[in-house]
Amino acid sequence: MASQTSPPPPTTSSAPPSTESPPAASPSTPPSPTPTPTPTPAATQPLVLAVHATRTTADVPTDVARDLVRRSARDDDLRVRWADLEQPGGGRAEIRTAASAEAAEDLLDDVRDDDGIVAIVPAAAVDATVRVLTVGGRHPLRDPARYPLETAAAERPAEVTTMTIVGDVMLGRRVASVSGDDPIRTLRPTAKRLASAEITAGNLEGTLSDDGSPTQGGDSFSADPEIVDGLELAGFDLVSLANNHVGDYGQRALRQTLAELRDADLPYVGAGRDLDEARKPVVFTRDGVRIGFLGTDSIGETPAATAERAGTNRLNMPPRTGPLNSEQLDRVTGDIEKLSSRVDVVVVIPHWGTQYTHVPEASQRRAAKAFADAGADLVIGGHPHWVQGWETSGDSVIVHSLGNFVFDMDFQTKTMEGILVEIVLWGDQVKAVEPVPYELDSRFVPRVVEGDEAERILDDVWSTSRGPYDQP
Repeated sequence: MASQTSPPPPTTSSAPPSTESPPAASPSTPPSPTPTPTPTPAATQPLVLAVHATRTTADVPTDVARDLVRRSARDDDLRVRWADLEQPGGGRAEIRTAASAEAAEDLLDDVRDDDGIVAIVPAAAVDATVRVLTVGGRHPLRDPARYPLETAAAERPAEVTTMTIVGDVMLGRRVASVSGDDPIRTLRPTAKRLASAEITAGNLEGTLSDDGSPTQGGDSFSADPEIVDGLELAGFDLVSLANNHVGDYGQRALRQTLAELRDADLPYVGAGRDLDEARKPVVFTRDGVRIGFLGTDSIGETPAATAERAGTNRLNMPPRTGPLNSEQLDRVTGDIEKLSSRVDVVVVIPHWGTQYTHVPEASQRRAAKAFADAGADLVIGGHPHWVQGWETSGDSVIVHSLGNFVFDMDFQTKTMEGILVEIVLWGDQVKAVEPVPYELDSRFVPRVVEGDEAERILDDVWSTSRGPYDQP
């Protein structure tokens, strides 16, 4: 087994022998000492504890983790209590190690099928279809340099980039009423967490102007333009406007909303002054990695953008805008292909699906597969107001709905809870997509939850998930 809990001894190197004869030493001058070669530091990587993707992300004490590594190296049938690994439920976990990169891949396949296994493997082997546990408060993928368990590596880990994506953010109507003179009061408890990511994005549900007639009656949403500065303070680097409420007060208000965001230098995707702008991606460069975002709207109400009209980047599909439109799907996938050719990671944020259900539409799955085939690495959806299941298509991760992040829908429990996702990239690789459950309080403020409440929300996510995210 190549793994160990401390770096391997450094290797040394020496220069090739010279082909020239050295000058003769002077009898009165002592020979110069031979210089000692500078040791080359050995490359290391985190040695991670990987579990099934539906298990809780938990922190294992460092001494416990080190003991597991030592014991598993000499015991092929090691089992420990899940409680010792800060995992809910009873029973015992089977601790298994891999002696090679090939063995690590096989072991992780077993982990994806069996939630009773803990795999001790090099970090290079894991991806977003398994969950990694933190050790001693350090995340092996987010903070590899300070994570306490190491093993040898062919090369050092790539640059780490972090992203956070949240669901529907509606800061008007009763949310605005309870916020008083602080238009982002509802975001303040999560602002530090959101801002800690290098890129934070969410769906801004509604307009920043009510300069027009409400097109959806009491379900027309507008918020104070001052929220734009507040969104940036809360960590938002990007908003998707591909939704059925950005046009709630007509064309003039929609164009004013776009202008407010441009003036504040807050990028947006999924809507625009015309179809060209609505289709236009936003690209960020972080740590040398280029990450591109696109947004699509399949719900309606907001007009579809055309060459002459402001609106959303429309992709018609059930349940609201008819059968899946193959011509529009080809247009969207063509845009994804173009974006994929010039960036390292592609994120698509679709607004789709049926409200108040955990079950994705068949058309969502079909469109998501087409996005993935075209080059999308992450498809992170919204609109249903409830969480919906996860799946994969090839190497792409698909999250059908995050639920409401801020909304005044207090008529149901499921509309007052959801998940945000925290994403870790190593270079151009998506290494982790981790769900963070929260509940909205009586003032519509999202607050992260743990324990039984977190497990209940996540059970709703996994109930309609597929592949590695299906609970065994």
